[in-house]
Amino acid sequence: MALERDKIVETALRLLDEVGLEKLTLRRLAAELGVQAPALYWHFKNKQELLDEMTEVIAVQKGPRLGPLAEGESWEAWLAEWVKEQRRVLNSHRDSARLTAGTHPGEGMLATVEMILGSLTRVGFDVVDAMWGVTALSSFLGGFVLEEQADRERGVGDWSQFQEAVEILAPYPHLCEAMIRIGGPQSEGAFEHGLTLILEGMRARLAASSGRQEGHGDLEVEGDRPAAG
Repeated sequence: MALERDKIVETALRLLDEVGLEKLTLRRLAAELGVQAPALYWHFKNKQELLDEMTEVIAVQKGPRLGPLAEGESWEAWLAEWVKEQRRVLNSHRDSARLTAGTHPGEGMLATVEMILGSLTRVGFDVVDAMWGVTALSSFLGGFVLEEQADRERGVGDWSQFQEAVEILAPYPHLCEAMIRIGGPQSEGAFEHGLTLILEGMRARLAASSGRQEGHGDLEVEGDRPAAG
């Protein structure tokens, strides 16, 4: 049977779950497929191209089906649901956050970002503010899942370990109190609160943008204007 590109990616994702990103080599992948490693180069010019395709499959094909923002729909709820689903999908594959961080976005992901930006500009966002918001959400999502997956690899996460961590923080009362109240940096509460903070920031930028358009003043942060030459 002829080797197909989709079969290679499917097998690579299965190996990712089994052995992790560090041990996912082209030699191991070829052996799993019953071919010699050079046969893979008929479909992918190098390992980076394969990793890029794996990311595209996880984020787009296996990810949430995001449609354009509907008329009257809350953009905050729309974005929040997409980010939460992306987190769920990323956590369904071992080392997916590390994989995603080291790859280039494919056509499917670029089209998704374009659609998000288009939807946000239709409700009043400046396209740059919208892009900053999407970038912040993406960075928060990737970093949060990266820590979640690192904790799993280290076997960290049960209640007794959390209690030990809190005891270690006893000399730092503010940090200790914060950790107890949020339930740990990778808790559900931490994710929800971090997501809310970003969305609230985007809402503030939207309000500021609307104020500028109405002539009620300006709100600038570094990066709004190009540096003077």
